[in-house]
Amino acid sequence: MALRSHLILRYLDIWNERDTAARQALIEAVFTEDSFYSAPDHAGLHGHGELSEAIGRSQEQFGDMVFTLGRVINAHHDTALFTWELGAPNADTPAATGYDVVDFTGDRIRRVVGFFA
Repeated sequence: MALRSHLILRYLDIWNERDTAARQALIEAVFTEDSFYSAPDHAGLHGHGELSEAIGRSQEQFGDMVFTLGRVINAHHDTALFTWELGAPNADTPAATGYDVVDFTGDRIRRVVGFFA
């Protein structure tokens, strides 16, 4: 799971990257071209461009808040379940928390389904 834990951390780095070009490069390195993302705020995003645009819009609402990994709850085969936190840097309490289910294809993420806690 070491490689996959690394991908989860890179996935969170994507959500924290404010530079559009750098974020796009991370998305292309981490996600498959046919990737899919779904969460309560997004009915379904297909591909790199839609994901990058949605993250950029979300960041406008986050201010200086950042995503951090809570814990990897479980992983098997090509799927992992983990928690995340969103909050101000060095804050004692996160502003939001959630769970993501991630499906992998080789060394990349193919699908993310997110839930708010």
